[in-house]
Amino acid sequence: MKRLSLAAAVAGVVLGATAFSSQAVADQKFITIGTGGQTGVYYVVGQSVCRMVNRNSDEHGVRCNAPSTGGSVANVNGMKSGELDMGVVQSDVHFRAYNGEGNFADDGAWGDMRSLFTMHGEPLTVVARASAGINEFADLKGKRVNIGNPGSGQRNTMDVVMNAMGWSVSDFALASQLDAAEQASALADNNIDAMVYVVGHPNGSIQEATTTVDARLVPVTGDAIDELVATYPYYTRSVIPGGLYRGNDNDVETFGVAATFVSHAGVDDDTVYHTVKAVFDNFDRFKRLHPAFANLTEADMISDGLTAPLHEGAKRYYVERGWIQE
Repeated sequence: MKRLSLAAAVAGVVLGATAFSSQAVADQKFITIGTGGQTGVYYVVGQSVCRMVNRNSDEHGVRCNAPSTGGSVANVNGMKSGELDMGVVQSDVHFRAYNGEGNFADDGAWGDMRSLFTMHGEPLTVVARASAGINEFADLKGKRVNIGNPGSGQRNTMDVVMNAMGWSVSDFALASQLDAAEQASALADNNIDAMVYVVGHPNGSIQEATTTVDARLVPVTGDAIDELVATYPYYTRSVIPGGLYRGNDNDVETFGVAATFVSHAGVDDDTVYHTVKAVFDNFDRFKRLHPAFANLTEADMISDGLTAPLHEGAKRYYVERGWIQE
């Protein structure tokens, strides 16, 4: 009888532990964050947010993953379809998606988009082979240029700039549509003369491009750019500091956007609250995860470049911290 009782007791403990474990798994919430190419900073943003969230997932029950995606536009569409819960999106794409403008005009305004916070600034960066004779943005005309893959933030921005310049793809000798992970090697292999990338600095893809071939960062300036900056609130003038990349010792003037971290109204408040809390409760640790994060400030992150309303979960955390009023 004692043996039977002991066996029964052990079985009961095992079954109880299994039931508890199953319930704990069932209570967990899994979120997926849309990022970008694996060589870009968007991918690092998603991975970094997940790293912060997953550190304390046993406490709050949220588990996070951040796969590589096609970029800003793809992330918006992924959130709309329910494939993604959150995503990193350029501030100009953020604006157009929320207001139903530009390449989102056919879909109409996406009123369910919600803002969480803003990340780093992202200048439009043009890198050209030194032998291609490209000294300013206008020199891209007639050259072989990678304009970015459809669905990416750089392609979206490049389309806007091309329109402002009165250009179409036929104005290039070649308008390739490689994604961010492929363009540096294409430049090194002399398959293209120049590549464009909307990205924070320093960046691994730009580092690769300037290390494997003699290449120069090209200024993006002129009347058309001046008009874009004056017209659209999500564009700002930017300077890429000299000395970040081999052979590029001087500052380079350009313009750009910001990376924003967004979600949608369908994601529950608690999940968003714990995601935002994980970042800002570990802010110093978070900032050390990439050089592009080094100059981030809480004040700028909860105000700059955010077109859509704050998600209620994010708002709850910011009110708790005293950063905004109820």
